[in-house]
Amino acid sequence: MTSKDFDLVVIGGGPSGYAAAFAAVAADLTVALIERDRIGGTCLHRGCIPAKELLETAAVRRTVAQAGEFGINTQEPVIDFSVAQERKRAVVERLFAGITHLVGSKDITVLEGTGRLAGDHAVEISLNDKSRQVVTGESIVIAAGSMPRTLPGFEVDGHTVLTSEELLELDSLPASVAIIGGGAIGCEFASMLSDLGTQVTLVETTETLAPGTDADIAKSLQRSFKKRGIDVVTGASANSHNPHQDGTVVQLNNGTELDVEKVVVCVGRRPFTDHLGISDTSIEVDEDGFVVVDEFCRTNLQHIYAIGDVIRTPQLAHVGFAEAMLIVREMLGQNPRPINYSRVPWAIYCHPEIAYAGLTEQQAMDLGYDVDTTPHRLGGNARALIHNTTEGIVKLVAQRRPDGKAGQLLGVHLIGPHATEQLSQGYLAVNWEIDVDEIAEFVQPHPTLSELFGEAALELAGRTLHGLSLIHI
Repeated sequence: MTSKDFDLVVIGGGPSGYAAAFAAVAADLTVALIERDRIGGTCLHRGCIPAKELLETAAVRRTVAQAGEFGINTQEPVIDFSVAQERKRAVVERLFAGITHLVGSKDITVLEGTGRLAGDHAVEISLNDKSRQVVTGESIVIAAGSMPRTLPGFEVDGHTVLTSEELLELDSLPASVAIIGGGAIGCEFASMLSDLGTQVTLVETTETLAPGTDADIAKSLQRSFKKRGIDVVTGASANSHNPHQDGTVVQLNNGTELDVEKVVVCVGRRPFTDHLGISDTSIEVDEDGFVVVDEFCRTNLQHIYAIGDVIRTPQLAHVGFAEAMLIVREMLGQNPRPINYSRVPWAIYCHPEIAYAGLTEQQAMDLGYDVDTTPHRLGGNARALIHNTTEGIVKLVAQRRPDGKAGQLLGVHLIGPHATEQLSQGYLAVNWEIDVDEIAEFVQPHPTLSELFGEAALELAGRTLHGLSLIHI
């Protein structure tokens, strides 16, 4: 064994890990980055990017299928899924080449192997070439990522029972699937597979899809899915399944049986800390295996940080980026402001898309706010009509002032076409803590989908322009 000293040792080369390495080396710190597979992590190779690529394929098919409504006559679109998969792989490889080049262009020591904590400041690496190395760091960052959770009774075999990772690698489309879990991942896959011609049943244990979203948004999504022919079963869980020659029969706890070709388990992700040797340290973990950290992502060992999917914060790549920059600034003594996780942006890329930032109406009320809201629908929006997609809502949640008028904007919630690309001004408004009256002064470009945000603000301010009622006048 050999040893080498660094200012920072990062375990994991996913978004949070490589971002920490980039931020540290930009601050002239010496950095070692340990990655056992490929730089980019789950997001690039087995999650966000390949999923969104296939969702785009689904969107193209949906557009072609609707072309006749625009006066363009086409035949029924036929999918060559092998071509779609090849395009997906090409996009991933191009991005992988880009991030690999970035890492290589910086003064970062990349160690290919599996890192394990081996003392207060030491990490032992089982290198991919079967050798071992010990490195030490003034600070250590745990950024090992996550892996899909599974369900008892649903052993993942990659053929009949899949997780998101196996689904993204299918070489052909199944005729029917049961998706267990109606969170963001489950909703995205349900939408994608339905648009590609698969019969989908989506099962969620809570009473609404997309738990965590505003109630009006969740209801709108559920209506849209049912209208598209997606079978939605809420308030139910999957108990077991009985495989047969052509698939399997899934038993739900409400007595329902689903005879499907494949089952996709989408019940969240767990921290991938199995190999880290945390149990041999005094680092605290919670009952689900997440590393416990303070507001600056420090563990109870102050020189060891944990970021990304291994801690109980939103499992989003952009949150991992933010945590990476936070910890480096904290290491440098720059007194950074902790991340306000209640205000980070969320994006779900199903059809219709969902995007939000800030408090839901219920969360705001639970915190004691007197709340004023307006759900502004897309039905009268010119750009939505042009897109041929008028289902959707722009909902603003504001604090009601003592004079009865809407004050500070607390949350922005969108569902509809290109919602994920429309969130930015709402996200900024929430985080700048500005009042609805101030937002109402914004001049919105016309015709755009984003002008619905301005319309909703005008309505809350009692100055609606195109709304059906002047509810505050």
